[in-house]
Amino acid sequence: MRFDNTKCECGHQNAVGTVLCEACGKPTVEEMMQEDSVLEMRYDGVARKSQKENPSLLNRVWNFFSSVKIAVIIIVITLISSTFGTIYPQESQFINIDASVYYKENYGTLGHIYYLLGLSNTYESWWFITLLVMIGASLVVCSLDRVLPLYRALHKQKVRKHTQFITRQRVTYGTQIQADQTEWLSNMETALKKKGYNVVRDEDALLAEKNRFSRWGPYINHIGLIVFLLAVLARNIPGWHMEYYTGFPQGQPVPIPSTPYYFQNEEFIVEYYSADEMPEEFAKEGRIMAKLYETKGTLFRCVDKCDDPVAEPVLEEVHRHNIRVNHPMVYDSLSFYQFGFDFTPKLISVKPILSNVATGEKYGQIEVKVNKTETHYKVGPYQLELREKYHDFGLGSDGKPTNKSNKPNAPAFVFMITGPGIVATGEPYLYFPLPKDKVRFQQDMLNGEIGKKFKLEVDTMNDVTFSESTTYLTVRKDTALPFVWVGAAISMIGLIMGFYWQHRRIWLRLDGDQLALGAHTNKNWYGLRHEVARVMKTMDLEVDPKAIDRGGNKG
Repeated sequence: MRFDNTKCECGHQNAVGTVLCEACGKPTVEEMMQEDSVLEMRYDGVARKSQKENPSLLNRVWNFFSSVKIAVIIIVITLISSTFGTIYPQESQFINIDASVYYKENYGTLGHIYYLLGLSNTYESWWFITLLVMIGASLVVCSLDRVLPLYRALHKQKVRKHTQFITRQRVTYGTQIQADQTEWLSNMETALKKKGYNVVRDEDALLAEKNRFSRWGPYINHIGLIVFLLAVLARNIPGWHMEYYTGFPQGQPVPIPSTPYYFQNEEFIVEYYSADEMPEEFAKEGRIMAKLYETKGTLFRCVDKCDDPVAEPVLEEVHRHNIRVNHPMVYDSLSFYQFGFDFTPKLISVKPILSNVATGEKYGQIEVKVNKTETHYKVGPYQLELREKYHDFGLGSDGKPTNKSNKPNAPAFVFMITGPGIVATGEPYLYFPLPKDKVRFQQDMLNGEIGKKFKLEVDTMNDVTFSESTTYLTVRKDTALPFVWVGAAISMIGLIMGFYWQHRRIWLRLDGDQLALGAHTNKNWYGLRHEVARVMKTMDLEVDPKAIDRGGNKG
């Protein structure tokens, strides 16, 4: 089909690719002029950008994404790809689990292959995000390629249409009018208005239209889906989405990564049901059932010295809340959910004294904090410089010290001591605050000669600060979530507009006493043909609804 003939006999100059005159509606393509079939009324025949002949490279890309067939293929591929993420648990669900060994240990060779292929991070992978971007691009291009021609067709509608345009509609009717034409048209206009139509009249021609807004429903739906996809993709922006699990020792503010906030566990409480409160069968079995898990939490905002690795940050309290199961603390898009607890004491700080082993002379006391440990200490004539720090000390297979985890299970500190009686470059001293670790790792043997000269140890337990409990919380932040809901709401509005209303138009013209009527709708032809028949009945014209539908009796 060629699109060379762009000028209609009515004088209107149409864009190349237009198959129906934008003014009178007469077919502009020779092949269509010679037919008597129902006209293709999609976008009222207005040309789309994707229908250009001899497209450039940019237009070819546009044509690719404007294809509904391509969009469906991309969506199907994305759906199939998303199922890969459901075969085994995703890494994002893990809490303190090494994914490199988890899949092989639990699912064997197939699990290891699953991990190596990157399917354990399906929904965060570059290829899955690329598919989502392609769906978004397809939605944008498909919408623009169709909504602009549709807007131009509906916005510039002419009342008087060519007879061929009217008689080749799917619903069409023609007869002779014996009554006064002007009065008949006025009565017809009144009857259509009673049916909710907006009527525009041009002498002996008439256009009735209602529910045009429903044509924008699919595009509003697309806008909602685009907002939804953008919100999902925005979760990959640093600081927009966070979900992690960590412990909060009692009495110690812990920073929340990528935020200015600190959370402090003031006290953790657990209560159990008494034997009288439990079901009899449970009481007989001697079961212990928790009634309450509660973390008395305080949220602080850091206002100064936030990034200082040694100095204590200046904190400002912003919120307090008692966190219970299903009752999280929520503040500024952050949510804290109760997950677990541990009553094992955790070391916070110690105040050891540096003394001479041989003479027993005490040079002074220092405070060593597990977190925010100072790097330099002056004790009498001696200087202590922190060189290494281990939260969970261990020895690797090569015999070298290693940090097994970030939990203060076996804290250890390596100080370089300089001063009188020590070589100018100083000597390293390994210090374990906990007595059990001194014995387990043989501190004196590891220190060698320096351990025979000096010792660091506390005098009393008053110089040791422990956290009595540790509460484990899941911390979540999802800045994009409100936009997800906004996108879903917009999409739902578009679906409702498109599903529950139909765009109906009726064209009518009188040539002498000859009436030509054509009607079109985007769906529910059954309702349209019966509505036309009822309107004609008010004009004393008996019309069979089935007879005026050239498309048959479907929908």
